[in-house]
Amino acid sequence: MVGALSWPFMKLYVLVLLYFSANSILNVLIPLQGETLGASNTEIGIIMGAYLFTTMFFRPWAGYIIQKHGPIKVLRIILFINGFALILYTITGLGGYLLARMLQGVSTAFFSMALQIGIIDALPEKDRSQGISLYSLFSYIPGIVGPLLALGIWQGGMEYFPIVMIAMAISTGVFGYSTKMNKAEAQDMTKEAKQGINMFHSFGQIVKNQHLFKCSVLMLVCSIVFGAITVFVPLYAAQLKNGNAGIYLMLMAGTVVLSRFTLRKRIPSDGKWHSPFIMGTILLLTMGVQCVSYSLTGGAVFFYLGAILLGIAQALLYPTLTTYLSFVLPQMNRNVLLGLFIAMADLGVSLGGIIMGPVADIFSYSTMYQLCAILGVAMFLFVFKRREVYSS
Repeated sequence: MVGALSWPFMKLYVLVLLYFSANSILNVLIPLQGETLGASNTEIGIIMGAYLFTTMFFRPWAGYIIQKHGPIKVLRIILFINGFALILYTITGLGGYLLARMLQGVSTAFFSMALQIGIIDALPEKDRSQGISLYSLFSYIPGIVGPLLALGIWQGGMEYFPIVMIAMAISTGVFGYSTKMNKAEAQDMTKEAKQGINMFHSFGQIVKNQHLFKCSVLMLVCSIVFGAITVFVPLYAAQLKNGNAGIYLMLMAGTVVLSRFTLRKRIPSDGKWHSPFIMGTILLLTMGVQCVSYSLTGGAVFFYLGAILLGIAQALLYPTLTTYLSFVLPQMNRNVLLGLFIAMADLGVSLGGIIMGPVADIFSYSTMYQLCAILGVAMFLFVFKRREVYSS
């Protein structure tokens, strides 16, 4: 396996695309269906947030279990669980949605950890950022057409919803079951598992390890913003003149995909902390969510401009921080610590629905997104302060 664009890696990226296709549809349909069934913003936020909250909980354990039992056995089990969850959406109501989201969360924890750790381990150091960027790119490609497909299903009366979910469950499972991994890679994982990683000691590193701490704080808070956008834009767009949630999410996902491909070589892959690059990314995030907040007054132009700015920020932030940590974390328990970091991203997206839902209920969507912009300013100052500390 040589180069981030070689054929073996491309097969992994296609599997990523298939796996995340269903979620791009569900992210739009669940809030709309929940509102129709009488759910409040708080309840919708809890259902949507349950997915990544569950993922967050299982992330650190996923790396350890994958190393112990091998990625192929684990992959086949989680593809079955994911398929069952997709079918569950078609036969239940709100209560079933919550259970299905949690099952999806468990499978995603193991699926994404297996693929990302494999990419990091298999690629040369100079290509790591490209590999992570391409993994993230293919996970976002479904977001380009998924929202429009979801709105088409919704407007058509949901008759095609069971057919689409079942088709996605089968296609992902069949492609995933055909995935192979060579014996050398499996043996490497087994040797690492035998080192006897202390899981509970690893949890404490999220505070003790300054590299992990600063990246986790950044990822947690910024992911709250991304989560609030994902969960509530389908409802917020209905309040805007000429606002369309499908176009917004398609534009944002398209920007993420285009930025991750065109800028993948610009993302640092040298193990150094680049404060100006991070601060610029946080500034784009803050400006983007502020545009979304202001669009209720300023119009749809600001709404869609916010999608572009947030798309660029999301394209750059995650691969940059993940690549940096892959260099600076201790090798023995690197996979578990990376799991903890990615768990902070999951927790942030989950809190974006769980915390910001009540804010929207009490005040308004516009005020809620204004609060997200304030969080962005806080993270800009956080990075600026740390830059001063390192400079001194």
